[in-house]
Amino acid sequence: MTNISEKTYAQSLINAENDFKSVKKDLDMIMQTLSNSEDLSDVLLNPAISAQAKNDILESVFKNNISEKVLNFLKILVEKKRFKELDGIVKAYDEKTDEIENIQRVEIISAVELSNEQKQKLTEKLKAKYNKNITAEWHKNKDIIGGLIIKSGDDTADYSILNRFEKLSKI
Repeated sequence: MTNISEKTYAQSLINAENDFKSVKKDLDMIMQTLSNSEDLSDVLLNPAISAQAKNDILESVFKNNISEKVLNFLKILVEKKRFKELDGIVKAYDEKTDEIENIQRVEIISAVELSNEQKQKLTEKLKAKYNKNITAEWHKNKDIIGGLIIKSGDDTADYSILNRFEKLSKI
């Protein structure tokens, strides 16, 4: 769950740039870069390293890869000693932009690969249920034997055969 500070910074980023897809692409690239380079992450989180040195590093790593507004946003996080909250800010940004764009993110787990037609039908049913545009993330897990597990936010609907077996075994 995101905290108030993370939500405030995410809202500031939304207010600064309304091209959500471009900002999201930049944020994804930043998060990927940080996850791939533990050293970079450690340096940017190290309180012993000056804000100027961190900003110089951000410039050298990201200047040609992200927008100037997003780069400046990272520098503000460094200056305000909030860079450690970047992950939460990105999550809050995603939540807020999804709300603005009327998007519901769902994770769908099936035992077998679903056909495009099955995916489309399920997406349409979920769109009607939530009254929102659906962004689905599809996963396969043979351990559920059959059926589906649908996760959206804190809600989980488990229609798997494994779940039914487990319920029967408790009787």
